[in-house]
Amino acid sequence: MFKRGFDFFSSLLGFLILVPLFAIVGVLIKLDSKGPIFYLQSRVGRFNRDFKLIKFRTMRPNADKEGLITTSSRDSRITKIGYYLRKFKIDELPQLLNVVKGDMSLVGPRPEVRKYVDLYTSEQAKVLNFRPGITDVSSVVYSNENELLEGIENPEKYYKEVLMPDKIKRNLEYLENRNLLKDIGVILSTFGKILR
Repeated sequence: MFKRGFDFFSSLLGFLILVPLFAIVGVLIKLDSKGPIFYLQSRVGRFNRDFKLIKFRTMRPNADKEGLITTSSRDSRITKIGYYLRKFKIDELPQLLNVVKGDMSLVGPRPEVRKYVDLYTSEQAKVLNFRPGITDVSSVVYSNENELLEGIENPEKYYKEVLMPDKIKRNLEYLENRNLLKDIGVILSTFGKILR
């Protein structure tokens, strides 16, 4: 209950502070390419329920039909402004609204699409007992995920067989002994990665 209260008030405050930035980013997205400002994608949340994750749009409209994995930071589907929004993780900021709504937490396992959740083992599916987060320990470890996938011959296969299982393993270990101080540490580590 305390964590939910912390998530709600922190996210609401963060959103209100960032409204001017949201407005600027919205204008830049519209000037850069045709399409909506926000991108809504169905992800799997707590208790295996689907919800709509909110992001700033960084790709051409309907680009996700060409594949769910971004194979490099210079993926041809990414718009010019989208490259910078991704580089500095600004595209993730609208998820503060998902946290306010209760779909997500500030820190928790990053939510996957149904296609990949359907591959979970019963042990891996335990991550679905928790609210997904804007960031998690795996986001810090794999902050360069696009670079890792860039040189892989079959990036989707590598993601499913190597990256995804390791991410889930790390998250399950973290969730066993999580607390507010550790969550704050993950948030600060995420900011540190972005700044570096």
